[in-house]
Formats: sequence, structure tokens, C-alpha cells
Amino acid sequence: MRNYLRRISGVWVFFLAAALLLTGVSPQAAMACSRVLSADNGQAVLVGRNMDWPEKTDVAFWFLPKGITRAGLNETASFDWQSQYSSIVLASSVKGKAFVSDGVNEAGLEANLLWLDESNYGPRDPERKGISIALWAQYMLDNYATVAEAVADIRAGRYQIVDVNVPMYIATIGTQMTRASLHLALADKTGDSAVVEYIDGKPVIYHDRAYTIMTNSPTFDKQQANLKQYKGFGGTLPLPGTSTPTDRFVRAAYYLKNLPQPHSTREALAHILSVTRNASQPFITSVDPKNPYTAATVWRTVGDLTHGVYYFESTTSPYLVWAAFSDFALVSGNEAWKLDLSQDPDYNGDVSALFVSADVTELNAPDFTR
Repeated sequence: MRNYLRRISGVWVFFLAAALLLTGVSPQAAMACSRVLSADNGQAVLVGRNMDWPEKTDVAFWFLPKGITRAGLNETASFDWQSQYSSIVLASSVKGKAFVSDGVNEAGLEANLLWLDESNYGPRDPERKGISIALWAQYMLDNYATVAEAVADIRAGRYQIVDVNVPMYIATIGTQMTRASLHLALADKTGDSAVVEYIDGKPVIYHDRAYTIMTNSPTFDKQQANLKQYKGFGGTLPLPGTSTPTDRFVRAAYYLKNLPQPHSTREALAHILSVTRNASQPFITSVDPKNPYTAATVWRTVGDLTHGVYYFESTTSPYLVWAAFSDFALVSGNEAWKLDLSQDPDYNGDVSALFVSADVTELNAPDFTR
């Protein structure tokens, strides 16, 4: 099998921004994802993430070997590379169009893409080589072992992140196009952390192991300022309870800070899952006419960066499943492997042995008019 991806660009970032703009609702009012990093529990560095979405999507585990040749854009001035690290990633898809929003590599680096309304990658500069936002997370996993390395690469400015317009079908409105608007969280097995946001065409990087929480709008600096208003973080306000990104940020920070010390990796995993579940969105019919597109949490992941294990939990399944790097050969030239998790299969526990050989070009996404 040919282990390369040819001219990948575009991504099915299935968010409702266009539909919401038509109704006068801010996308952040409906789009809600959360990321939590537990780095000082004494057992393992763990990263939990909720994916909140207005409809159920197909989803699959992928093992991607190092040595894959990738192209950043399906056009001229593409920034191309060959992957230096193998990765286990999660790809979501609708109508056969897939994108990788989350994953961990064999060196213990995790990348997560979440929605940020304020993101602005700047106008396309034809003189600069570009990477589609569709490949932003995968590029990091392919090339870097630590957060510090990834941050240094972003600061070097060797490429431009290129946004894309993506379609989303809403039954009451039809198919709309909107601009993918994302920010990036990075963590590594030392517990280091970074949040990367593009504002006015330039990367704004928050790099510190203390930055353990990320949700959505507003920008990370304003989230940090808001947190200081609450008890336990310097302020007097009580713990908030709404589903807004700011309230979820505060709750996740509070519960993470107050977790008991685990006595095993199993307990540490249970603890971070308890925090991410608390920041989750339940299945609910919206009662707010100004925000009819509230998204529920459809799945969550936990990356164990210490032991090289990636966990997945569908909110429509009672089972937790996982895959481990130790079950795959980490050498260049090996085949890609895939496990389809759609249609609620009754998998449980370690599913590494259930992966089957797959064509990595399934992850290719079409171009969309910018």
C-alpha cells in the first residue's frame, strides 16, 4: 500500500457557524468543546477532551505510521513534509468526509483542535507556503516530540495556516458554508502545555504547564482573567453552572484543582473522566429560541501521554475503549490501521487487535471555495 497522502486540503469541521449567523446567534453560543490536562497526579500525564456536536457523526480510530509524505495544500505554495512520528488519531466524518481533530504521537505529544470564534489566520499570502487548517493538528503530531519544539516551529513562521470554508447541513436551513475557526491545544508527557490562537493573522501563544484548561470563546487571556473572579482563584464568585464556554472553563479548572491524589493510573483516568464529564453537554432540546442549535457531547477522549494509550468514549455507548502504541510496530513504511467506531459497536476495553489495514487516503478531504 502506498503510505502517503497526496495534496490534502480542506476539512469537514462540522460546526454550525453559518447557520447561526443567519439566525443572529454567535457560533460560540452553540459550539462547545473542552480540554483538560492533568499533569501532576503522580501517575500519568493525561489529557481529556469533549467533542460537542449538534448531530451524531461517524468516527474512527486510526494508527498512522511514520514515514508518510504529506502535502499541506491542494494547490501551489504547499508546505510539504514527511512524518517523523507515528500517531494514533481520532477522525470524525459526515457523508464520507473526514478530518483529524485529536490525537497523540509515539513521543507523547497530544494535539487538540477546538472552536474559537475570534480566530483569524490573515489573508492568504501567495508568496508563503501554506498548511490547511485541516492538517494543523496532524502536522504537529507528525513532526514534534515536545510542546517546546512545536511552539518554536510556530514562532519561526515557516508556513501560513490557511483556513477553508466548509459545508454543514442543517435540516431547517439546508447546506451552508462557513469558515473553519479553530485554536490548538498541545501537551506532552512532561506535562508541558500550550494554547495557540491566531488573532489578526498572527499566532498568539500561551506556553506554560499551568495552562491546563481550554474551552472556546473568548480568547484564552480573557478566559484566564474571568477565572480570577471565582472562589479558589482569587475572587468571590461561586462556581457557575451554565453551559457557556466561560462557565465550563471555570468548572473544569475548579474540579481539576480539587481532585484527590490517585493511587493508580486507573484512578487517575477515572478522575480526569469525572472532570470532562462535568464539563460535558447533556442531550437536551433547546428551550432558548435565540440558541436553537445547542450541541451535546457526542464523544470524549483521554490521552495517556506517559504510557502511550489513547482512550475513547462515545456518549451513546456504555463502554470505554482504547488503543496502545505498544500493540503497533513503530517503524517507517508500515501500513496504516483503522477501527470504525460508528454505529455504536459493542467494543469494550483494549481494541488494538481489532484494527484492520486501511488506505490513509480515506482521510483526504475535498477542497472548498474559500
